[in-house]
Amino acid sequence: MENQFRRTFANAERTKGITGEALLVLLERRLDNVAYRLGFASSRADARMLVRHGHILVNGKRFTIPSYFVRAGDVVSVKEQSRQMGRIISALDGAQRRGVPEWAEVDREGFSGRIKILPTRSDITAPINEKLIVELYSK
Repeated sequence: MENQFRRTFANAERTKGITGEALLVLLERRLDNVAYRLGFASSRADARMLVRHGHILVNGKRFTIPSYFVRAGDVVSVKEQSRQMGRIISALDGAQRRGVPEWAEVDREGFSGRIKILPTRSDITAPINEKLIVELYSK
């Protein structure tokens, strides 16, 4: 959503360093994106739905806010009752082909993953020109 993206951009502007890189790192740290990257969902939209419906836990607590920013050391897991869901099991199987980013580690048997370190710009492989985004939103 536009307002939510503007808010994230404002957070990126307030942080030290390059605004475009900070924006991409903030977007990478969102709970719905982390659930997708760990392999609990087959798409980011699916991950957003899993978070909104309370299937994803952070450090053992249920979070229903997809825009929650995870921190280094956080453990993201699937709720015990949700581990038999076919969509989560098939997403974990499909995620093996996709791979897990360097900044995270996954325990497939335990349906959990840990954020080792915060992601950096070099960890983001999407072909995004963040300078154009900064130019547009700096007006």
